[in-house]
Amino acid sequence: MTANAAAEPFLTPAGRPVSTPLKDVRTVSRQMVGHFIENVVPCATLPGEALDGDITTITKVCLELTRSILDGRDPQGRTDRVQAAAADWAREGIPIGTVNHAIHEGFKLGFDLLLANVNTLDSDTVAGVARRLMDAVDMITTAVTVAYFRELRSVVNEHHTAVHTLTSALLGGQNVATMARECGIEVSDQYHVLGIILLPHAEESTSSLDAKVVARRKLRRVQAKLADRCGGKALSLLSVDGGTLLLPATDYTDTELDDLIASLSIAAQAPVRAVATVAARTEIPRAAEQVHELLDIVHVTGADNKVYRPHELAFEYQLTRPGPARDALASAVDSLEENPELLHTLEVHISTNLQRSRTARELFVHTNTVDYRMKRIAQITGFDPGDLTGLCYLRSALLIRAYRRPRGATTNRHVVNGQRHAV
Repeated sequence: MTANAAAEPFLTPAGRPVSTPLKDVRTVSRQMVGHFIENVVPCATLPGEALDGDITTITKVCLELTRSILDGRDPQGRTDRVQAAAADWAREGIPIGTVNHAIHEGFKLGFDLLLANVNTLDSDTVAGVARRLMDAVDMITTAVTVAYFRELRSVVNEHHTAVHTLTSALLGGQNVATMARECGIEVSDQYHVLGIILLPHAEESTSSLDAKVVARRKLRRVQAKLADRCGGKALSLLSVDGGTLLLPATDYTDTELDDLIASLSIAAQAPVRAVATVAARTEIPRAAEQVHELLDIVHVTGADNKVYRPHELAFEYQLTRPGPARDALASAVDSLEENPELLHTLEVHISTNLQRSRTARELFVHTNTVDYRMKRIAQITGFDPGDLTGLCYLRSALLIRAYRRPRGATTNRHVVNGQRHAV
């Protein structure tokens, strides 16, 4: 908004500008600051030098700008000082609500001063003064809000870059003591190291929507929830598919980690799977490598959406290690390659914990068909799914087969000093 330079100032019946009560900006600004202390509770908690210095100065600037608008003068360029102050307030952590509340309190006080001794003003003049005051409020609050949030974004980006750099250094096995001091981030001696998979949001597969936009919104919700739940304690490298999260081990119990991942799933509006372990700061690179290896197993086997610990995946981990035993086990279902219907039936039957009725429902077949296919599998492979030993061989073979099968991207990885982690 720019005031019309040709507009006439509003006059009192005595011929003086209505803005005259605001002319002594020094006295009025001090009166307003005193009013802020008494009526805007957060302002009373600010340091004395802030109230006596910057805030009083900005109040004077706002008064001069308001007088210009009331008198029809062009206030263009006068918001620069206000914007600079708003940026400082954002960096100092003064809430925007406190700033805006003080602005409106100042305008209410100013309006009372303008009309205190001019009761004989006609209604058109009062309405005109009110409109110009609203123009002034609009100009000042817009300038403050834009500058405040521009600076806030800058601060957030600086913090995000610092967190990214520090987390990368920890995952790379670097000494981070100096870096942490420079970043202003406290580091712990021990961390929960979590590998995380963010599964796709349902709308990522909707053809009418941009999948990348949906995925980025999912990630932003997860990052916001992390900031809300963990504050500055969470060190993370996350992409739309997942990544690595470091949390001080002394600050979070296993139950709290479970609750945190559940809350991230709610925020993402998509399933979240994680593997967590505890490691000393110097052992973070090895721990991160381990949790991501285990996370791959969790992902390819379609495990439940929760937080896993390494001991829960010991069997699956050992089975997927390279060697002749793994190759021999994997060959147990090779003979089913030419019978994909039987292979799929076996996978579903094991996933339902061998419940015939559930398997039949999922495959849309009769339970007798499930029985027949199980017999055929036993005949072809030599391992009976109804026998404990045969079932162990077949389940192991399917797990190895799933792990070795070419698959799409899970978590985006890159290598930092030999250690994989998401970005």
